[in-house]
Amino acid sequence: MFLRTGCVLPDGLDLIQEKFSGTWMSIKNTVATALDAKVRNAGWHFMWLDDAYARFGFGRTAASAIDNAVTRALDQVKGRFNAAELDTVSVSKYPGFQIARITLRSRQIQQQVSLSLIDEMTIRQLAAV
Repeated sequence: MFLRTGCVLPDGLDLIQEKFSGTWMSIKNTVATALDAKVRNAGWHFMWLDDAYARFGFGRTAASAIDNAVTRALDQVKGRFNAAELDTVSVSKYPGFQIARITLRSRQIQQQVSLSLIDEMTIRQLAAV
C-alpha cells in the first residue's frame, strides 16, 4: 500500500510509513484488506476504485526493477486519489538486468461517503481563494 504524502487519516491509525518516491509513502505494517477494516472501524471510508496502472521497470535486481515500475505507476495516479495498492508483480530475468511488470490500483481514504464531495470541496476551496 502507498499513501500520498499528507494523506489525512482517521485518528488512532498506527501506520509505519516510509518515503517511497516523490509525494508517496509506502506503508510497511499492513495490507489493503487490513487497512480497509481499520479505516471503516474508525467510521471513515476506504474506496476501491477501478483505475489501474500497469507499468514496466528495469533494474539490475528484481527489487530495483519493481521500485522503478511502481514509481512510474504512482506518477500516473490521479491527484484526487490519496492511496494506491500494488496489485500484481511479475519479474523477468535477463543477463545483467531484470524487468518488472506491475499493476497498481487507485484507492481513496476519506471521511465523506461520496467521491463527488471531493470535487465539491475542491471547487469551494478554489472559490474562496
